[in-house]
Amino acid sequence: MPAPYQGGCQCGAVRYELTEEPLGLIACHCHECQCQSGSAFGMSMHIRLSALKLTGPTRTFTRKADNGCDNTGTFCPDCGNRLFNATSRTPGIVSLKPGTLDDTSGLKPTAYIWLESAQGWVPRPEGIAAHEGQLRAKD
Repeated sequence: MPAPYQGGCQCGAVRYELTEEPLGLIACHCHECQCQSGSAFGMSMHIRLSALKLTGPTRTFTRKADNGCDNTGTFCPDCGNRLFNATSRTPGIVSLKPGTLDDTSGLKPTAYIWLESAQGWVPRPEGIAAHEGQLRAKD
């Protein structure tokens, strides 16, 4: 299914359109993604911020990552649904939360990261890049 893609928050107050193909889809098993998602891992669809057209009000929350970078989450102020994250490490690139897409049927991660902190019951992926820690630029 080619771009554009549509999505939004749970209550519908924020909607978006993604006008180009994503750069990748990562399943992250770090403790921060587990906490933020309330699950065993978090999903991040890397996209160019310039390709994301938002409508509706948003709020942000910024925290310092272990590597010293600022990580900012953008979410709906009404229902609290997180829409995307941005890090000062990769200006112009954000991590869209792919569960907010209207159609999630085609989602398949291109890589798994931070498997060293994955829950013991999570199976190791076959045929998909898997990393014990952070995905590096050379990977």
